[in-house]
Amino acid sequence: MLTVLDLDEVFTLIQRKKYFVLHAPPQTGKTSTLLELRDHLNASGRYRCVYANFEVGQTAREDVPRAMRALLTQLGRRAIRALGDDYIARAKTGLLAECGPDSVFNEALAVWSERGEKPLVLLIDEIDSLEGDTLISVLRQLRAGYDERPGGFPQSVILCGVRDVRDFQIYSSTEGTDVHGGSAFNIKAESLRLGDFSEGDVGSLLGQHTAEMGQRFSGGAAGRVWELTRGQPWLVNALAYQACFKDKKGRDRSRPISLDAIDRAKETLILEKVAHLDQLADKLREDRVRRVIMPMLAGSGDWDYTMRDLEYVRDLGLVALGGVVRIANPIYAEVIPRELTASLQSGLESKVDPEWYVNENGSLNVSGLVSAFQC
Repeated sequence: MLTVLDLDEVFTLIQRKKYFVLHAPPQTGKTSTLLELRDHLNASGRYRCVYANFEVGQTAREDVPRAMRALLTQLGRRAIRALGDDYIARAKTGLLAECGPDSVFNEALAVWSERGEKPLVLLIDEIDSLEGDTLISVLRQLRAGYDERPGGFPQSVILCGVRDVRDFQIYSSTEGTDVHGGSAFNIKAESLRLGDFSEGDVGSLLGQHTAEMGQRFSGGAAGRVWELTRGQPWLVNALAYQACFKDKKGRDRSRPISLDAIDRAKETLILEKVAHLDQLADKLREDRVRRVIMPMLAGSGDWDYTMRDLEYVRDLGLVALGGVVRIANPIYAEVIPRELTASLQSGLESKVDPEWYVNENGSLNVSGLVSAFQC
């Protein structure tokens, strides 16, 4: 599997008994990376490593007892699958009754760590799906046992999500105030961001398809994948899958995948509004996203977003990292204006035949089109 995470850095942090954050935009391979890391650590024979997806606690919202039961159930099942260890699965009911929701997670990890000969490493995925007091409780219970590692608490914990924990602003119903994630989890040593593929990574990924299927990418097709996606992992895989497997012509392995095939795949992804692009469109409804995006689209230097707004949009993967503030890749640059003007377009098309603003020679009647949008 291709990964854009510095694994040497990760292994060093684990060896040094650090708790840290891994964050990246949606659908960029975070979960696959964590599962690969879990398998590697367990195969090394030095650690007991368990991955758990805490999204199961989202529906409990701020019902901490209900959420803790769901999280421990998930953790227990994952421990059985990864290690054959049923301690959490067996003990969770008794621990909940004895300790209550405000300390059960801490106690479970403490006893579990003490029981094993090898240090425990915990990988928590979708941490930012938890809400309010539930999220605060998990973060603070982890913090409370930090000083007892590795004999009495996990040697290392990785929290994984879309955002860095320092940017969490969590409203606590119990405390009646906002709590910042950085203060609730101030034991964090590092924050690692899972990046995009490089141009070389994209070529290597497509090369794996050629090696396995014997189907080449010709006429600049591989370069076009990079150009359209700028290495966004989900888009790279989606374009290649559409061109090589969903497109009927592409399933003929004797036919190279052409530049035109990649362009057709791009149009199909956009027109079908596949799940990833649909989620992107949903984010455009947020005010802090629109504050960053709208001035870019208007070509205006008049903006009022904060650096936190910009960091948030970059964490979502909508805007490129570093340098000039720009849309992350050409596919997003095409999707975003379409979504932001969708209501205008539908209103215009419901009133008139769109052909009225096309001149006889096929050119666009710009003045007529602008007038219509201003009405």
